Amino acid sequence: MHETERHRVILAAAQSHPVVTVAELCEVTGSSEATIRRDIASLDEQGRLRRVRGGAEAINPPAQGGLVGRPFSVNETINIAQKRSIARAAADLCRDGEPVIINGGTTTYQMVHHLTARRLNVFTNSFAIAEFLLHNSRNSVVIPGGTVYREQNVILSPFGGVVASHFYAKRMFIGCQGIGAHGLMEADPMVVQSELGLIGQADELIVLADSSKFQGRSSLILCGLDRIAAVITDSGIRDEDRQMLETAGVRLIVADLTAQAAQVA
Repeated sequence: MHETERHRVILAAAQSHPVVTVAELCEVTGSSEATIRRDIASLDEQGRLRRVRGGAEAINPPAQGGLVGRPFSVNETINIAQKRSIARAAADLCRDGEPVIINGGTTTYQMVHHLTARRLNVFTNSFAIAEFLLHNSRNSVVIPGGTVYREQNVILSPFGGVVASHFYAKRMFIGCQGIGAHGLMEADPMVVQSELGLIGQADELIVLADSSKFQGRSSLILCGLDRIAAVITDSGIRDEDRQMLETAGVRLIVADLTAQAAQVA
C-alpha cells in the first residue's frame, strides 16, 4: 500500500475509534509495525492526529464510534477492476423473482450496476446499495433497522433485527476481510454478529473476494469453508488457494477481467 493511501487509512481509523493501536493499523494496511510507527510519527508532526502510547488518536474525534477496518471511500479504490468483474459474475447468478441478500461492501456494491434491469427482492444492510437500487431500478429493497456507520456505509444493530430474522434468501452475496483454510474472516465483532444472523437466512453463501483477500488475515472467523457454496475471484488467485477451495468442496468462479474491461471501453 502506498504511503498516501496508508495515511488515509490511518486517519480514518483514528477518526473512528477512541484509540487505534499499531497492531490494528498493521492488520488493516498490511504494513509492518515499523512502517506504521513512522506514519503515525509523521502525521503527529503534521498535526493531523495525536500519537499515544501503542497507537494514535484523532485530534477531534466524532461522537459516534466506528467499526474496525478501512472506510468504504478507501476500499472502493483498491483493485477496482477486479471488483467490477467479480461483481458482474455475481450478478449473473441472480434470477428475476428471487430473494437475495447483498451484504455491504465495496465489491458487493459493484453488483448494483448489473441489477438495474432485474426484478429481485433484495435485502441489504448497505445504505449505498439500497439508495442506488431505489433510484435506478425496480427491485424490491428491504433494509434492517439500526445505526448507519458512515465510514463503512452499512447499517448495523447490536440487537439483531426482526426483519432480517424473517427474510429468506436463495443466495447471500458477501465480501470479507480475508479468506483462508479456517474460513471467512472479518475485522469487527459487530460486523460478525450481524453477518452471522444473515448467513443463516440464505440457502447459498456466495463470497466475492479479489485474489488479494486470500492473503488477508483477521482474528475473527465468520464461518468455515464448509458453509460457502461458491467463491468468485479474479485470475490472480494462487494455485494453492485454488486447491484449498477444491479440497473444501467450494465452487470456484474466476471472473473474466478482459470482458469487463471491454464493456467499460
